[in-house]
This record gives sequence, structure tokens and C-alpha cells, in this order.
Amino acid sequence: MMSDTRSPSLEIKNLVTSFATANGEFRAVDDVSLDLYPGETLCVVGESGSGKSVMSRSILQIVDEPGRIVSGSILLHPGRSGRRGVIDLAKLKPRGPEIKSIRGREIAMIFQEPMSSLSPVHKIGDQVAESARVHDGLDRRAARARAIELLAKVEIPDPESAVDRYPFEFSGGMRQRAMIGMALACNPDILIADEPTTALDVTIQAEILQLLKTIQKTNGMAILFITHDMGVVAEIADEVAVMRHGRLLERGNVFDVFANPQHEYTRTLLRAAKNAEAPSDRRLAMRQVRPLGEPILRTQSLRKEYQLSPGFFGRGARKLVAVHDADIELRAGENIGIVGESGSGKTTLARCIQRIHSVSSGKILYKLGGSDEQDIAPLSDSQLREVWREMRIVFQDPFGSLNPRMTVGQIIAEPLVNNGLGTSRSRRDRVAELLDLVGLPSSSMERYPHAFSGGQRQRISIARAIAPEPRLIIADEATSALDVSIRTQIMDLLLDLQEKLDLSYLFISHDVGLVRYFCDRMVVMYRGKIVEQGETETICNDPQHAYTQSLLSAVPIADPRLRNTKTRTRYRETA
Repeated sequence: MMSDTRSPSLEIKNLVTSFATANGEFRAVDDVSLDLYPGETLCVVGESGSGKSVMSRSILQIVDEPGRIVSGSILLHPGRSGRRGVIDLAKLKPRGPEIKSIRGREIAMIFQEPMSSLSPVHKIGDQVAESARVHDGLDRRAARARAIELLAKVEIPDPESAVDRYPFEFSGGMRQRAMIGMALACNPDILIADEPTTALDVTIQAEILQLLKTIQKTNGMAILFITHDMGVVAEIADEVAVMRHGRLLERGNVFDVFANPQHEYTRTLLRAAKNAEAPSDRRLAMRQVRPLGEPILRTQSLRKEYQLSPGFFGRGARKLVAVHDADIELRAGENIGIVGESGSGKTTLARCIQRIHSVSSGKILYKLGGSDEQDIAPLSDSQLREVWREMRIVFQDPFGSLNPRMTVGQIIAEPLVNNGLGTSRSRRDRVAELLDLVGLPSSSMERYPHAFSGGQRQRISIARAIAPEPRLIIADEATSALDVSIRTQIMDLLLDLQEKLDLSYLFISHDVGLVRYFCDRMVVMYRGKIVEQGETETICNDPQHAYTQSLLSAVPIADPRLRNTKTRTRYRETA
């Protein structure tokens, strides 16, 4: 790299951003120094709470109150705007005219969740062209033409009609493309992308990353990319900065950092990323000692339909088939991964199996209590009581799935109380035992969920799920809300519990890497249909269906040396 001989677009020097708390000042960004160069991508990585997003928001003076820049400088160098001289953004007033003239024109930003960043009551075209109208003084006709041009640039189909649609009419990927178009309205010198692909499916993520690279090559802009995904870093970064607890731990060329990380925390992140690219050694060893048992669950032609409109006297009634005639089989001690994009039907299938949802047709054959198979599809709620005791679920969001008004002890004991299991004393002993199983101290039972980290809350959710001694756990995106290093810990915890408690798992995920690590077999779904299923390694190494091939080709590899070695394929369903 020749960065040291060129003029940077942006220099961050000894930046400190803090928040006033009841216990004094909390330094979210603590003495961070970074340089950003034209035409380069600097990826800032770290877990939740590392300070990477606060650092990026400090650049544009949009830190949420009571946060404020305490010291340091953020030097913006002249770019294409024609402005002369260097400006220290840290000295500008957050609501002043100077910083407002820079936002959108010289530095633009795109956020993680486009739905909350776009106004639901304004048309896409008006929002995309807003920056150009403010900074370039375009009239309504010129602004509309500019919006159409930008939507075409970010590859939104039929931009002439898309310009008049509202955000709710766009998919997640299309909304993120619109956000990128909005950010490019004034051809900025610097683009800050704060976790822009985290909420997207892996196939959409690959398209957004490619789009950003193409636009950067054309415009020569500098990109500051905030992420926790080391695979994405390996795919797009020129330089990498690693943050933790507000401090910069390591900074360097992407190839050097991946090949020879200097800090132990960086090595931890890279190990976690590498683990997700191969099957778990622990799982493979366990299968050698304890082979899989007989099938405990089978679905036959399982179908779930939703009535969209009743029609006139039943005529023209429209239905959505969320699950098309699904056939799967789960054996005792087995882990099956169900993968697919958002809307593929994987969660609906899992909730039909657990009978949270009713079934339109087909059978769910389950060996209740280890006895003969029984079709649980037609059972009433009262008849499902024993099934729900044996078949438990761990949800995606460890924050939203725990009652904030209950102590941890009450949360974990709840299924025991609901099933009339044990006495008050025995339930307390059981809670202490469960906390120990998931790696938390027994003293945790007196505390409330807000006192725990995301990973700890998910451990509490798991303890609650295994409390009534189930045989089958359905993990519905159970690690997607967690940082990459915490994910592997939770996966290993689930394997530990499987060995101790003889559990089977249905693991729903859009992350193929995690499924490869954790699951014996894989079921691939697309628009409600199972398009392929089989041994996980067989599918990952030799996918047969075109959609599976597309899905696997989009998974980033956490090794920059392998950048651009994958042939990216896009699946187009034929009639």
C-alpha cells in the first residue's frame, strides 16, 4: 500500500467520544486514530459495544445525546466539492450550518436497517433526491430525473415506476439499494456504511457488496465500512481496524492482519470466523462415539396455506402457500439445519412442526415419550401439552424473548410451573442446576435480564428451553443477533447439552457457515419448497440444485487471499 505517500480524505486523531452516566463519563470511543484514503475501503470490526458505530457517527456529529466529542480531531481534506482548506469536524456544532453543508455532499452515510431510516410516508424518489435538492438546488423535475438516474445506478428494476413507490413496497435488499442511491446523490468523497448488510440475506449481501465495489471503482470515493463479519472484511477491505471497548487494538493491511494478527482479540475473531467454515470437530467426534438413533420426527407432505383474500362468494380467492408438501426426517441425537433466504418458509415449517401454527394438510409423525409414532397435526391445544413439553424453542432475539419484569429464576422456572413439575424448592434447585449447565452462576437467578449481555441472555433462553427435559430443541435463528465470537460459544454450548441430555435439534438459519459447523444434515428451502436436502458436507461441497449453488456462492470466505476466486451465480426460477 502507498497510503503513507498520499493525502488522506479523512484523518481521525486521538478521538474521544463519551456519554454522561450516573456513574460518571463513559468513553465509548477512547483515543482512536485512523486515516481514510481515496479509493480505499477501511473496515472497522468489533463486537457490539466496541465503539465502532459511535466512532463513525462522531464523524458527522450525529452521536445520540448525551454523547459528545470530548477531545481529538476529525480532519476532512478538500475533495471534489471545490472547498479549500482542511476542516476539523470535531469542532463544528452538531446542528450548525457548516456540518449540515458537509452531510450528504462530502460525506454520506448508509445505515443497517433501511426500513427505519426511510420515511414510510414519502415516496422513494423524493427521499433519494432530497440531498441533491438541498445541496444542488434542483427543482422538482430535475430532482425526479436525478432520482431515476440514481435508482438505475444502484440496479433497481424499472426505476421510472420505482421512483413513485413507497418503502413498504420494496424488499429489504431494494430498500438498501435505495439508501445507497440516496447516499450517492451528491457524489460524496466519503461513504460511511454502518453494518449495511447485517439484516440482509447472504445472496442480497453479496449483491450489495458488489454494487458498492463497482460504485467505488467508478467514483473513487473512500469507504468506511463498519461490520462484525470477518468474511465481509476479507471480501472488500483494503485496510482493517479492530476495536474493542472503545479502543483501537490493531490496524493494518487486510492481508497482513489476516495472515499475522498481532492482538489476541483479533485472533479470537478470526478463529471464530474460520470455525464457521468447517464442521465442528466436537460434533464429528460425538457421532463416532454415539451414532444417531431411530427417527423421532417425520413430516409427510406437510403444507401450510394462508388465505390472502376471500374473494366474492368464494370466487377469485387468493392463497399463499408458505410451505409446499415438505418431507423431512429427524433422528434421535441428530442436528438438521433448515436454510434459505427470508420468506423461504423455514420458520413457518418449524412452527408448523411444533404446532405453534396449524397445518393445512399433511402429517407430523412424532414419537411422543419415545413411544410409537403419533400424528400430532390434528391435535388440539390441550392434547399438545405433552408435545410442547418435549419440543421446545429458542428464539432469535435474546432481548425480546425474555420478560424484563421477571427475574432470571422466574423465567427459567416458568415452563416447570406451567407443566406442574416439582415443588417450589425443587424448582429452585432445578434452576440452579440449569444455570450451571449453561455456564452461569446460580446467583444469576435473582437478577433481571437487563443486567446481562446478549450472549448471556441467550444462555438464559436455552436454560428455559431445556428446563422440562425436552427431547427436541428448535433453534430459530438463535445466534443471528449475537456477535461472531459469541455465536461459536453458543453453538458449542448446544453441543455440550446434546451430549449430556441426549437432545436433537432443528436449527433454522440463513447462515450456511453455522449450519455447516453444527448440523449433520441440511434442508434447503426456496419460496416454501424444499429444493434439496442431504448430508451437510455433501451439499456444501457438491450442491445439486441451482438455488443451493447460488446460496453457497454468495457466502464470503474469511480469507482475503481467496478474494474473487468464487464464481458468483444468481438463481432465476424458471416457470
